[in-house]
Amino acid sequence: MNNKETLLGIRRGIEKESLRALPGGGLALTPHPIALGAALTHPHITTDYSESQLELITGVQAGVDDVLTELTEIHQAVYRALADERLWVGSMPCGLPTDETIPIGRYGSSNVGRAKSVYRMGLGQRYGRRMQTISGIHYNWSIPGVGTDGYLGVIRNFRREGWLLLYLFGASPALCQSFVAGREHGLERLSGSTLYLPHATSLRMGRLGYQSDAQASIAVSYNCLESYAASLQDALTTPYPAYEAIGVQTPGGDYNQLSTSLLQIENEFYSTIRAKRVIRSGERPLHALRERGVEYIEVRLMDLDPFEPVGIGADTIRVLDAFLLHCLASDSPNDTPAEIAANARNQHAVAARGREPGLMLEHWRGGQRSLCDWAREIIAGCAVQADALDAAHGGRAYREALDRVAQRLAHPELCPSARMLAAMREGFGNSYVGFIRHQSDLTRDVLLALPYPAGLQQRFEQMAAQSLAEQARIEAADTLDFETFRRHYVSPERMAV
Repeated sequence: MNNKETLLGIRRGIEKESLRALPGGGLALTPHPIALGAALTHPHITTDYSESQLELITGVQAGVDDVLTELTEIHQAVYRALADERLWVGSMPCGLPTDETIPIGRYGSSNVGRAKSVYRMGLGQRYGRRMQTISGIHYNWSIPGVGTDGYLGVIRNFRREGWLLLYLFGASPALCQSFVAGREHGLERLSGSTLYLPHATSLRMGRLGYQSDAQASIAVSYNCLESYAASLQDALTTPYPAYEAIGVQTPGGDYNQLSTSLLQIENEFYSTIRAKRVIRSGERPLHALRERGVEYIEVRLMDLDPFEPVGIGADTIRVLDAFLLHCLASDSPNDTPAEIAANARNQHAVAARGREPGLMLEHWRGGQRSLCDWAREIIAGCAVQADALDAAHGGRAYREALDRVAQRLAHPELCPSARMLAAMREGFGNSYVGFIRHQSDLTRDVLLALPYPAGLQQRFEQMAAQSLAEQARIEAADTLDFETFRRHYVSPERMAV
């Protein structure tokens, strides 16, 4: 796969979540700003779980600099609509109110808009609203000439070795105690309202993050599309007793969730990486995958980097490209239930204790390996791919990025997680909220100071206006009542080919 034309054909896109926060470090409870258009229909600016949680989406780009430029421009448009609010630059949330006070996303009165809100109501019922306020970066990636089986091979290897990305790039070693109020958490107190683990890399990707005991029962294998689709369909269609007890509707007719199945929709399945396909209007993602195969992959374990203005930098993207190529080029035997369980234990170990000296992991070929030894082996494989990318693009940007990042193995203090704890200690009295509030203010100033040409402003104003008009059109075109729409949407027939 290392010929120049193929490597130059890599395409990437970024989805970045961020909470809107108040100057004092609390959650902004205001509605999605009207100046940003309609969250239902805007191509680049929407909301994720909460009305207070923006999601910024780039297009598909050929170049690393191109995707970062577009992400920066979207940020510029957003900041100009936020008044005195700012984007929270940490993955773990700002100061949170009580769980039921966190506002879920609202998408208007259309059936599709209501379904999005009811789905979020269901997430709140199932996992609590606080868990949904965690934010991260999703990295979408494709390469020419790779089909479904090739992408599934990448996914299997990514699940085996993706813990390395948590070590290198994890940036959530601490959190505000409001996130875990009333729960068992196993964290240590760092200061008044800040909890942490001393060697943590990414609490977001550990046991306190996007986790679900219910979902642990889903035996998802990536050995072939058929088995993956079948296990997902089972989770989407089999009633789950705890969710049956909640019910789809309250006695008064309000909606609690879209369905009583283990998963309401495909996106509820928490995974560090997903097989994806662009869907047609109204199409279920599972149907699209079954009918047309895997088109790209979505990497979902990247924390927001509070030291980067848009949450991710060029070095990180280049290392991701080299790592994914390494996963593609390496032998990828079929996974087993025992290996999948070991992968999850490795993920949790590195998330909670990744910088702990001498940490041992379970190798998928058997036995234990030290994190450092195994990581160096993976980095050596990535170096081959970085050199190939540099040969295709000209220059040494990929190898130099990998070499810089690889220094974090010998010098864990260079990891973003360690840099955060050091900065919190040195300037903010060990306060997570104090440090991220400062970084959020700094980031806001940096992005507002960038040139914002009239043409760019006009383009985003037009997109906002068009999105509002499109939402109104969708609402006017509805003919079904919502319950009929909901039953049709979750019907098993719509997931089959």
